[in-house]
Amino acid sequence: MKKILALVMAMTMAVGLTACGGSGTADSTADTSAEESAAAEDTAEDTASAEDAQTSSAGDSYTIGICQLVQHEALDAATQGFKDALTEAFGDAVTFDEQNAQGDSNTCSTIVNDFVSGGVDLILANGTAALQAAAAGTNEIPTLGTSITEYGVALDLDDFSGTVGGNISGTSDLAPLDEQAAMLNELFPDAVNVGLLYCSAEANSQYQVDTIQAYLEEMGYTCTQYSFSDSNDLSSVTTTAASESDVIYIPTDNTAASNTEIINNICLPAGVPIIAGEEGICSGCGVATLSISYYDLGVATGEMAARVLSGEENISEMPIEYAPTFTKKYNPTNAEELGVTIPDDYEAIEAAE
Repeated sequence: MKKILALVMAMTMAVGLTACGGSGTADSTADTSAEESAAAEDTAEDTASAEDAQTSSAGDSYTIGICQLVQHEALDAATQGFKDALTEAFGDAVTFDEQNAQGDSNTCSTIVNDFVSGGVDLILANGTAALQAAAAGTNEIPTLGTSITEYGVALDLDDFSGTVGGNISGTSDLAPLDEQAAMLNELFPDAVNVGLLYCSAEANSQYQVDTIQAYLEEMGYTCTQYSFSDSNDLSSVTTTAASESDVIYIPTDNTAASNTEIINNICLPAGVPIIAGEEGICSGCGVATLSISYYDLGVATGEMAARVLSGEENISEMPIEYAPTFTKKYNPTNAEELGVTIPDDYEAIEAAE
């Protein structure tokens, strides 16, 4: 009996020890799980804090609406320069909603209205009609123009003195018209009749031909304006101008820039040289130009946009900026075919690949 009792007591103690051991293991496991959970939460919080700090250091994100009047070399270069400058300033924090109106001013208005309803942070208006649409579409969203010859003319400002005010500023592609007239005189001193070919729908084209006509008439030339309303009557008007002119001047005109092949196919066979207001027109149908870099102009506009978006400058106080340099350039192919001797200080326009 004593042996049986001792065995029972031993078994009872063993069970008790096992139970105590099991309880300690469970408590230890629970404590470890709680500690791991707390550590995981701390890690998640630290990660979230790091991400928040990274976002904060990266700055806000911006959506830029780009309304380009029409596709051609000069405006394309300005848009690219603008995008490159803003991407350099903000990296992935800036996105672009790029729209092309295909030369239609009504489409410009539709595009701008979409930008306004979409709440973009800034609008780039590339071309006069695009700027006019933006000015009519919003007086709140910051708007920068580029490839605009004269803002006072484009926006019908009687007292324009270099700063538009309100929500608009930008850059101008106006080259010195007196120097363009001097270029025409340098290359064609014996010419008598100068045709001024431009689109009547573009207010800044009218401004340019009126201004350069005064300079040319002071030099003794007889000037005649030949205006076309759009691409539909361009061919007939150009044919008339070529038949009545010794040399033709074309200003920075978007419709002309989009249709240089038509102009070249008429004027080159007729033996009539063209002095162009910008390089894109010159490379397509001209002989020489005093022009700017539209890519650089776009970069300057992008830098203005970066200062506006960052709050560094108030757009209402930003004066219009102008291209700092102008270059004499010529079209080697047309110059050779027309037998025009080009002075040494002109730079050849490289043929497009």
